[in-house]
Amino acid sequence: MRLGPPEGKKIVTAEELAAIMDQPRRVRALSQVLGNIGDGLNPVIDLYRPYVDGLARLPRDGRFLLVGNHTQSGAEVFLVSYYLRRELGVRVRPLAERSMGQARGFAKDLIAAYGGVVGHPDTARELMRHNETVLVFPGGGREIGKFKGEEYRLRWDGRSGFARVAIESNYPIVPVALVGGDDVYQSLFARDSTWGRLSQSIGERVSGRGDMTMPLVRGIGPTLIPRPQRMYLAFGEPISTAQPAGKSAATWLETVRHATRQSLEQSLANLQVVRAKDPFRRLNPLAWPHAVEPTALEPAAPEHG
Repeated sequence: MRLGPPEGKKIVTAEELAAIMDQPRRVRALSQVLGNIGDGLNPVIDLYRPYVDGLARLPRDGRFLLVGNHTQSGAEVFLVSYYLRRELGVRVRPLAERSMGQARGFAKDLIAAYGGVVGHPDTARELMRHNETVLVFPGGGREIGKFKGEEYRLRWDGRSGFARVAIESNYPIVPVALVGGDDVYQSLFARDSTWGRLSQSIGERVSGRGDMTMPLVRGIGPTLIPRPQRMYLAFGEPISTAQPAGKSAATWLETVRHATRQSLEQSLANLQVVRAKDPFRRLNPLAWPHAVEPTALEPAAPEHG
């Protein structure tokens, strides 16, 4: 999920923009069902005990842009939406990857009911015009598939569209990091290995996009059954996008982008420190009483060159 124009489509029509906020009755009904299901999951989620830090930092009006990292599990989309509904009573509006915008029938309704819209500057502006809580992953789908050694690395490739739209709308940015999702599967090869290059070649032929390659992975043992992992979620301090007097637009854009990335990378490093010390990280029931809580968050050790 990232912010960019869908392939072959440079503009969004007025009708499509109107449908973002004025959804069909069937979509609204499905959205209500999804909300009820989410509320019913509270006891299950509490038993699973995700580590969640920073909810108190969230602006209470729900008017902000969440900028997160994708993982191999995809749990970040569900957990962020779930905890925002639980904490603030708002529905998060994820900006979906281009391919999701091509969905039809029930799949299309399901994405819309969950709040998803195709990631495009025009759709983001429309959501912000209505003070919606927006979620974006600048790395898009390319950040999901991780080769060996790429866990929890951002793959933004210079993208700054999210910062540009947030600045235009004077929308605060809240970085949100998830750790645990890249541990449900273990990648078997590095990107530059023989098997890694072969996987990229096959993926490009199948999808037409070399950046969407899915590496060879394993879960439990040699299977693709996901490995049980506790999830660690952290919401960072809100970042103001109000442009200071005397700052050029280009300089301020890079400042906001860099501050967002730096905050997100620091949170990812912090959470990995917490995870390494958590006896409940693999969801061992015997370790449940000793699960680390957010008060134990420690800063990551500084890197030495």
